[in-house]
Amino acid sequence: MRIGIFGGSFNPPHKMHESIAEQLIKKNLLDKVIFVPTSNFYPKAGLISDEARFEMLSLMIKDKKEYEVSKYEFGRLTYTYQTLEYFKNENNNDEIYFICGSDNLEYIDTWKEYKKILGEYKLIVIPRKHDMEKLLNKYQEYKNNIIIAELENNYLSSTLVRQYLKEEKYNEVKEYINENVLDYIIKNNLYK
Repeated sequence: MRIGIFGGSFNPPHKMHESIAEQLIKKNLLDKVIFVPTSNFYPKAGLISDEARFEMLSLMIKDKKEYEVSKYEFGRLTYTYQTLEYFKNENNNDEIYFICGSDNLEYIDTWKEYKKILGEYKLIVIPRKHDMEKLLNKYQEYKNNIIIAELENNYLSSTLVRQYLKEEKYNEVKEYINENVLDYIIKNNLYK
């Protein structure tokens, strides 16, 4: 089985996160996607509790057997290579893929153990506003482990979503957030 590890703050999880996972499975690049929200140890301003982000992801993927949400990073600050190692050990008969945007690939050489990530795992890279040819040349040595996934509408700003939520513009935000997730946000007074 090909398992994609989709890490991020998911603050909040939105339809683009869901669409990326869905398209990767439909394009037969992956069989399963595991969403891995970062813990609250991750130094990011405005990050709501990891438990709330886990609950929202769970609501977003409800009834979808090819998706899973993991609490692996909760309670600690982990590096990407450690997260990938954990899932590799947990699923040792499966292939582990790391899902990331081209913005991550651009700076992956500043990450801890980046050569291990590029050398031992396949990366599914979603192009954003980067020169992909230039990026692939930068990591020429690992090009066989880098898969460029051209996806439809692959970018949505979480900042914009949070702004709508802060201003209680729920009608505007409906097109970006799963209905169950939006209900959870309203019910728990999040992002105000």
